[in-house]
Amino acid sequence: MSSLLFILNDAPYGNERAYNALRLAGALASKEGQHVRLFLLADAVGCAKAGQKVPEGYYNIQLMLGKVLRNGEVALCGTCMDARGIAESEVIEGAKRSTLAQLADWTVEADKVLVF
Repeated sequence: MSSLLFILNDAPYGNERAYNALRLAGALASKEGQHVRLFLLADAVGCAKAGQKVPEGYYNIQLMLGKVLRNGEVALCGTCMDARGIAESEVIEGAKRSTLAQLADWTVEADKVLVF
């Protein structure tokens, strides 16, 4: 099994980095033999905020993140959450508050690391 780690840094909306990262992560997570992990840092912790409402016809990062969660793991930097006032109760089900130590472990364990 191949282990892939995605590290996202940018906010869910405003540019297309999170969108493109989640498109790729979701596609890879659906392939057999791929273990996908996603770590959200800085403004990217907003990607996991529950209850996102976007204009009709616009992509929804929360739904895209759910696709990754079905077959992979998602962790959020706890320090980054605190800095942005995001409580654990405000993130989507399955996403977990985490630490930089966890990111370090995931990085060591990964066959490939992609940073967006």
